[in-house]
Amino acid sequence: MADTSSFGSTESDAAPRARLGRVRWTICAMLFTATSINYMDRQVIAILKPTLEHSIGLTEAEYGYIVDAFQLAYAIGLLAGGRMIDKLGTRIGYMLVMAVWSLSAMAHALASTALEFGAARFTLGLGEAGNFPAAIKTVAEWFPKSERSLATGILNSGANVGAILAPLIVPWVTVRYGWHMAFLTTGIVGVFWLPWWFWQYRRPTDHPTLTADELRYIYRDAAAETGPSAPWGRLLRCRQTWAFAIAKFFTDPIWYFYLFWLPSYFSAKFNLDLSHLGLPLIVVYNVSAIGSIGGGWLPASFRRLGLSPNYARFAAMLFCAILVVPIFAAAGVKSVWTAIALISIAAGAHQGWSANLFTTVSDMFPRSAVGSVVGIGGMAGSIGSVLFAFFAGHALQLTHSYASLFAMASTAYLIALIFLYAFAPGLRKVEFTP
Repeated sequence: MADTSSFGSTESDAAPRARLGRVRWTICAMLFTATSINYMDRQVIAILKPTLEHSIGLTEAEYGYIVDAFQLAYAIGLLAGGRMIDKLGTRIGYMLVMAVWSLSAMAHALASTALEFGAARFTLGLGEAGNFPAAIKTVAEWFPKSERSLATGILNSGANVGAILAPLIVPWVTVRYGWHMAFLTTGIVGVFWLPWWFWQYRRPTDHPTLTADELRYIYRDAAAETGPSAPWGRLLRCRQTWAFAIAKFFTDPIWYFYLFWLPSYFSAKFNLDLSHLGLPLIVVYNVSAIGSIGGGWLPASFRRLGLSPNYARFAAMLFCAILVVPIFAAAGVKSVWTAIALISIAAGAHQGWSANLFTTVSDMFPRSAVGSVVGIGGMAGSIGSVLFAFFAGHALQLTHSYASLFAMASTAYLIALIFLYAFAPGLRKVEFTP
């Protein structure tokens, strides 16, 4: 294995960007939109949790099981979906997973028991799991190394936009038309994305409107990144795979805790009803969107301070990890706005962390393996999320306190960074021989 930089400054960076064209950023916009839809669909049940507690008698433990069903399917879907994306390619693979999760999101409207919601969440998880393997692989195909963390940050910010749209749309639809219609309304949005992707997306070499200059710019690192396809067994023997997977195992559960329990936290601690939950969630996820894009930009700032590209990546992740630490105080605060501030900073830091963590995959692996490695790491994150959701459901039912959950959130990123550095100290490039 040879050391390589995750970014490289070349004289071509100084070339006028106008003549390059911006087709790659149109592709990024489609990824951003797909991720927004993905997170809007998964956020609906969290917003409706207080409503479902009254309408179908949903308990904290049952809600934990429903979250577990989603996370378990997400783990399976990531492992299989990442491999499928590598085999089918992003154009067809992305359409397939979007179709599955959109239909599953609408199927929630047919559920009336915890078991039926669990079944709907399971199929939703299978479909939604394909989003990030497809998106990260698309970024690896369409962007040079120097722009990948920013592109990843932009698409990753779609998670926050989806989480913002959900509290804007769901309460309004629920109050007027009932919670069944809320699931149908958000689920159908993905159907409109499918023809857009089908007609607009091609690989760079096949895209009809891509200029020769932009194509050369995209593939300027291609010689160092191409490589043969690697089976899972070979990927699992790489320390870099385990570095990414362990980091996901510790930190993914925290993001899902925010997604699936924040509405319940604000409702239980500050007595906010469905019509008043929107503003706190909108503030949190707006800050998260800023954190995602800012986190993607952050390594460039550290490089200007003299750090090498790979250590600039680590510095950005350390900065984000430190910002999360104050979240441990959220369980004891008396002011809703203090809670919003603490959670907003932590959620924004998570998204900045996530943008950089995702980018380490394309830094360390050839394009042919990116989808599979993202899938393996995502599966590890989902396993961690299953365990966390099981613990959260029972802890809240027994103690009615969020203290232990916020305490775990405050330390997860520092622990993950230690493991990431220990297993992949230089973010060394993996080289597979045919």
